[in-house]
Amino acid sequence: MKITLYYFKIPFWRAEVTRLSLFIANIPFDDHRIEGGEYEEFKKTGKLPNGKIAPFKQLPVLEVDGKIFAQTGAIARYCGKLSGLYPKDDDYKSALIDQIIEAAQDINFLVTLSSRDKDPEKKKIARDILANRHLPKWFQYLENLNSQNDQSVYFVGKDLTIADLAIWRLLGWLTSGLLDGVATNILEPYTNLTILRNEIYSNPKVIKWMDQVYGKVI
Repeated sequence: MKITLYYFKIPFWRAEVTRLSLFIANIPFDDHRIEGGEYEEFKKTGKLPNGKIAPFKQLPVLEVDGKIFAQTGAIARYCGKLSGLYPKDDDYKSALIDQIIEAAQDINFLVTLSSRDKDPEKKKIARDILANRHLPKWFQYLENLNSQNDQSVYFVGKDLTIADLAIWRLLGWLTSGLLDGVATNILEPYTNLTILRNEIYSNPKVIKWMDQVYGKVI
């Protein structure tokens, strides 16, 4: 099986959840990061380096033995099944994981909305609302769900899943200082999320991936 993931040259959660699920399971894949001329071509036409058009003219896109499909959740679930980080035969457990992936999508959308206004003052107001209303609300939702799992520090069951990887990387972005108006210590009130994040950061395969690809743990 030949697997290629197409995404941009950034450690964003939409791609990292897939990259890491494959890497953790030692599944070979081509981590194709679109930049330069490829990026310009993709932006204009939606054409991938393999000559095919991305289904929604956006990334990520996964290619498996010459066939492509898109959307973060679909790709993460597919690779999660390959890697053992998503169940193949437990519908309820799958649904518990799915709801976390969908929550990550919702949070991502709220962040995107907060950055759309070009007026600096309006953008500042939008970011204030994001940081002081929306993110605390969603973090508490996630905190509550995580606390319901008495088997481990993870969201579902005893072992790491794609849900944990998605939230770990999403939280890394939200606390990175890259988002104006969102404090780097915004996660402090949420004990379970902090423990989850630290647990994944201590995973030897995650450390190896970060060091190997980015030169540091980020």
